[in-house]
Amino acid sequence: MTARTTRHTTAARTRLAAVGSLAVAGALLLSACGDQTNGGGSSSSDTSSSSDKAPLFSKLPAAIQKAGVIKVGTNAEYAPMESVEGGKIVGVDPDIAAALGKQLGVEFQFTSGGFDTLITAVNTGRYDVAMSSITDNKQRQEGLDDKGKKLGEGVDFVDYFTAGTAVYVKKGNPKGIKTLDDLCGQTVAVQRGTTYEEALQTQSKKCTADGKKALKIESFENDTEAQTRVKSGGAVAGVNDYPVAVDMARKAGGGATFEVLDKQYEAAPFGIVVDKKGTQLRDALKEAVDAIIKDGSYQKVLEKWGAESGAIKSATVNGGK
Repeated sequence: MTARTTRHTTAARTRLAAVGSLAVAGALLLSACGDQTNGGGSSSSDTSSSSDKAPLFSKLPAAIQKAGVIKVGTNAEYAPMESVEGGKIVGVDPDIAAALGKQLGVEFQFTSGGFDTLITAVNTGRYDVAMSSITDNKQRQEGLDDKGKKLGEGVDFVDYFTAGTAVYVKKGNPKGIKTLDDLCGQTVAVQRGTTYEEALQTQSKKCTADGKKALKIESFENDTEAQTRVKSGGAVAGVNDYPVAVDMARKAGGGATFEVLDKQYEAAPFGIVVDKKGTQLRDALKEAVDAIIKDGSYQKVLEKWGAESGAIKSATVNGGK
């Protein structure tokens, strides 16, 4: 959600950090506490817990080596990145985590909760990491809100994917939406706590500065509710990560419910969220991401889910702006 550049803001689900030519400063800091589980738990499968079979096991912190587990917070409502099928969390992120687990020799155990609680849950130690299409940006790195006020400790990101932002509408595009400026004076649905919410607020200010009506932004607890609002006609459009929007348009109503505008807006990185104090875990994860890119398992995951457009060539730490 996310991205989630939460949007993904969260997400992070993107959850992307920018829409079109609007240079969105970043997401609102994820400030809520705890998590509200709304999906099944999942462990990345086929991981080896034996250090002699996992080349990067020794790179992990001793506590994680002993536990044999990395606890992952996610918001599993964001297919194809993460969603619940048959009581199990599946998608790009869990499959990438499974590949990382083979390199590190531990299991990645996913728990689904509220998207806007994930960063706080990492800071408090509820999760070791968060992996939920969370956009890496400076505000989240530094623990700032959209006005630059310090709200939290901030987090580090290990970037593993990149995605652009998409606008989706009802099939047939009844309101003739072609650009972001066409959203002026209209109702737009978005997941709460995502960078999209912030992006739409910025777009709304642009509308009024241009002498047009402001956007009416309707923010929902999860992305499914935002989609439902667009489907019902209560909102003329929704905003989402490009691969998520394309997957949704392909599946919903057998392809007869939504369509995605042709333009994919400015891309931003998704990152695995790690507490600032967890530098050893962060560095091990970065090395593991590079390893799965090199051995080809990363590309196979993206091809499986039709997400090849988000491939990166190497991992980075805190590459978001």
